[in-house]
Amino acid sequence: MIMRKLLGHAPLLFLLAGLAGCASIEPYGNFLGADAPATLNEKLAADTVKQLTVLYPPASTRFDLGQPTPDAYGSALVESLRIKGYAILEFEPDEAAPAGNSDTARPGLSLRYVLDAPASTNLYRVTVMVGSQSLSRAYVAQNDTVAPAGAWVRKE
Repeated sequence: MIMRKLLGHAPLLFLLAGLAGCASIEPYGNFLGADAPATLNEKLAADTVKQLTVLYPPASTRFDLGQPTPDAYGSALVESLRIKGYAILEFEPDEAAPAGNSDTARPGLSLRYVLDAPASTNLYRVTVMVGSQSLSRAYVAQNDTVAPAGAWVRKE
């Protein structure tokens, strides 16, 4: 009898287990691939830093990286932020805070990014998560360069 009750709720249990597994995956990083031009990554990083300086004053803001930054965009972003005067705490996987407490466990603002491009288009998208807010902007590739396709969108 108990087994039948458990089997009757099996689809719900599998669904909940699947959702719990998906909640722990953090899809941050550069998803353009290694074949993306370095100049594209540098231009997108420079534009990101320009917007961050408008919202978060350099020399009085500390960013705590919530992900490794081995890609061209991440490296250019970190270097440009440091040049502008931001304090940067590099990502340490052993010291990473649990997902729900990323803003309270470390003294600076958590900083993560996603750089991606929809398939079969000439569009790129940069999304930067600062603390609990996100900034996002689309770009269009034309004539071997990239230009903003709209304004920065800020979600609070």
